[in-house]
Amino acid sequence: MDKLDALESQSVYILREAYREFKSLVMLWSIGKDSTVMLWLARKAFFGHVPFPLVHIDTSYKIPEMIKYRDELALKFKLNMIVGQNTQALKDKRTFPDGALDRINCCKALKTDALKNTLSGAWPRLRLNHKTGQYEVDTNTEPYIGVIVGARADEEGSRSKERYFSPRDRNSDWDVGDQPPELWNQFKTDFAPGTHIRIHPLLDWTELNIWEYIQREVIPITHLYFDQGNGKRYRSLGCYPCTFPVDSTAKNVADVVEELKEGKFKNIAERSGRAQDKEDNGGLETLRKEGYM
Repeated sequence: MDKLDALESQSVYILREAYREFKSLVMLWSIGKDSTVMLWLARKAFFGHVPFPLVHIDTSYKIPEMIKYRDELALKFKLNMIVGQNTQALKDKRTFPDGALDRINCCKALKTDALKNTLSGAWPRLRLNHKTGQYEVDTNTEPYIGVIVGARADEEGSRSKERYFSPRDRNSDWDVGDQPPELWNQFKTDFAPGTHIRIHPLLDWTELNIWEYIQREVIPITHLYFDQGNGKRYRSLGCYPCTFPVDSTAKNVADVVEELKEGKFKNIAERSGRAQDKEDNGGLETLRKEGYM
């Protein structure tokens, strides 16, 4: 087995364990490269079919191409697509772009609060109707207990403290110091009732692993990751007021792989273009303790 085969095998194993252990299971899909690789792995794990819903939290400030890509792939792969949103905050203009909040509190309102209330079923969920291509109010309000997330340990500091099966309390709050040991591929999946579990199939993948796998598998990825002729591309995707491209002439997956192998970004954090990270003391631990992705 080469490195990618070993990573793929481990991730597929984690996905199947999660499906076996947790009745109410969903996968978060941010539309970025990591969660799209995770989606691809889920299709492999279950022979072309994803047997659980995909949840996307729409802040309404995503780059438009991201939403277009989301819906095209959801229809193509016949995904059970769920969208959640903090509609009240948007209606009241309690956001950073409207000048009412700083970036951290905007993330908390539009991402953390929206995610927690979408997962619990407290706020309305929208489900993609594959016949009409439109989103309609979902009648299912059952809480989602197991949540599959595309976090990687090397991406930023707080993610390196996660486990493959990482417990949260009833409010989705994360106690960093109370994480179960995971030795020799032995995973704790038996938690007290009411515990909310985050599952991380990509924990041991690196940025280079992700791009090499995209190249090997020919995974369809949004063109935002590539230079469109202006010498810039996105290395990490988020809301457009807080996400900035990097200088790069990589025009395709092979170029990105070569760029990473050359070490161009060796001393530049992957999320260096994400402004909210800088406002959270250079990381996301504050937000993630409260339920952020």
